[in-house]
Amino acid sequence: MSGHNKWSSIKHKKGAADAKRGKLFSRVTKEIMLSAREGGGDINLNARLRQAVTSARAVNMPNDNIERAIKKATGELGGAALEEIQYEGYAPGGVAVIVHVITDNRNRTAADVRTIFNRANASMAGSGSVSWMFHRKSRFVIEGENANEEKLLEILLDAGADVEEIQVSETTAEILAAADAFGDVVAALEKSGIAISESSVAMIPENTVPLATREDAKKVLRFIETLEDYDDVQVVYSNLEIPDAVMEQLAAEE
Repeated sequence: MSGHNKWSSIKHKKGAADAKRGKLFSRVTKEIMLSAREGGGDINLNARLRQAVTSARAVNMPNDNIERAIKKATGELGGAALEEIQYEGYAPGGVAVIVHVITDNRNRTAADVRTIFNRANASMAGSGSVSWMFHRKSRFVIEGENANEEKLLEILLDAGADVEEIQVSETTAEILAAADAFGDVVAALEKSGIAISESSVAMIPENTVPLATREDAKKVLRFIETLEDYDDVQVVYSNLEIPDAVMEQLAAEE
């Protein structure tokens, strides 16, 4: 797993605080709406929507909220139009960053994201300036007893899913597959009764930028977390890599 993904696991408890502030609900709702708008409102026919609904239920979102989000997206109810936008740039230390947002106000979001970059001494870049360093992949996280590379590989290969890599760290497994294999992987794991903790079509870096000191890593992580805390930001991708020794120092401070 990349340094940022490892750090996300270390600070996993932060998710509960986000839920209390309503941010997690907002992000899950937007994902439901976009999934339904793009692939239809039937969770049996739309793997992305099915996973978004599963994520919503995992944070105890009421069914009424879920159904309302789907109906808004499919035109059964009125609602503000949402659009997906991608911003690119560089964090301190030359770490490449892609910021994926979902917003109902493009101008407001652009100004706010630019402010976050400026305050962190980071720089925004033009479209395509950073994204060429990344590849779109289906990404899944499995936690607990099912985080077993051999078991997962056997299930996915038997199902004919186009799996590229499975990495296991302690009790967490990260599965990378082709972008268009998302539905196949979901179907195979669901059929085997394996719960998916996280799922997305993510931007995975071709190469990473290691940060050798705790201070450098904290600076970049603080910038990424500030972006993640902004309401319109769905996810932040980077090519950050944190060496194990530095990761241990950061974990000790938590």
